[in-house]
Parts: sequence; C-alpha cells; structure tokens
Amino acid sequence: MKLYPALDILDGHVVRLSQGDFDRSTSYAADPLAAAAQWARAGAERLHIVDLDGARAGHPVNLESVRAIVQETGLEVQVGGGLRSIEAIDSALAAGAGRVIIGTAAFNDPYLLTNALERHGTKIAVSVDARKGVVATAGWLEATDLQAVDAIRALERRGVATFIYTDIDRDGMLGGPDLDTLREIAQAVTGELIYAGGIGSLDDLRALAQLESPQLAGVVIGKALYEERFTLAEASAALCT
Repeated sequence: MKLYPALDILDGHVVRLSQGDFDRSTSYAADPLAAAAQWARAGAERLHIVDLDGARAGHPVNLESVRAIVQETGLEVQVGGGLRSIEAIDSALAAGAGRVIIGTAAFNDPYLLTNALERHGTKIAVSVDARKGVVATAGWLEATDLQAVDAIRALERRGVATFIYTDIDRDGMLGGPDLDTLREIAQAVTGELIYAGGIGSLDDLRALAQLESPQLAGVVIGKALYEERFTLAEASAALCT
C-alpha cells in the first residue's frame, strides 16, 4: 500500500483542516516547498497535494508551488483543488503533477470528466469526499444527496479507474478510520482506491493493511505526521504488516 503524506496549501501555508472546516485550520509550515523537501529527506516517494485556495476559488491558485516541489524534490505528486476546467487540468499536469484529482467537476460537469479521461486516461482520479456517507463538493462546503458507494459505481461505469475517498467527519480528527464503511467503499471499487481521513496511530495503519483489500492501494496521512505521532518510516513499516 502506497503512503501519501498530505500537503494542503492555504494562503501560502501548509495547513490541516479539521473535518474540512476552513475556519478550523492549523498551520504547520510557512513554505510548501520546504515542507515537501522535508518529506523527501524522510524517505517519501510521493505527495498528496491539495490546493485549498483553489478548491474555495473554483480554479487553481497554487500551481507554481506544485511546479517548484516537483522540480526541486523529484517527488511523484497527485494534485487536487479547483480543477474544474480542462484548462485547469492541463495546467496542473504541465506543472508536473503525475495525477490530477477531480472533485466537484466530476459530479457537476459530466462533459469535463469525459473530456479529461479521453485526454489523460489514467492520470485522472476522482475524489469522493463524504460526510456520513453522502458526497460533499465545492471544497467540502456543499452537500449533495448522492451516496458515496452509488457515486463510485456510476463513475466507474464512465471509465474512472482511481478514486480518493475521504471521510470528512474523521479528517483531521486523529480518531482512526471507519473500517466497516471503508470496507464497503472498497468493495464498490474495481480499480484503485486511496483512503484519507482520521489516521492517528500506527494501529490505524495496521488495521488498513489487515483489511487485505486488493482495491485499497494507498493511504493519505496528514495531521498525524505533522504532529509527529509516528515517523514516515514507521508508517511505511506498519502498512507492510
């Protein structure tokens, strides 16, 4: 299972939100590039970057930071946040993203998703972010009436092969994943699933590994790493148990 340190950018800082609430953010670094370089030195091979400014604005804001991170660290990055046009998606890939994550637009603009998949294939992933099993969009600010499992099945029929599933209620809370719901989500996926939300201990990571779900290909870890609850090396070892 691949490990993705999270690097969320808001107002030029690396932050973590609690349950997706922009008013409950904690800043961990003033310089995204310096934070990325720190993860590279610690042994990271990839990063999960979210342009929170872009998610709120509806268009990318921090692609120059993405470009600098890729050029200076050589890390593989997947990038989301505000990618709601084909031009924005193209720009994120041109900035060096190995994969881009479409969220809101995958639900609100069917043509865009079709166009993106036709142009970029496996470089496109869809973010399914849910509160109590219901999809939220627009930087987690707007609720829908769509169940996450139903959303995944519908998106797979349209050709999506990679999903990032975030449990918003648990994100940034360090309370561990809801394994029963995650198991249900994984069973709905035939391609690749990356999980995010609530990882707070090595036992949480061991529990993910013990699900033995072939679809569960990766995990995003944020606050627990920034607050040094465990090291990157310890996290990688836990995922291998």
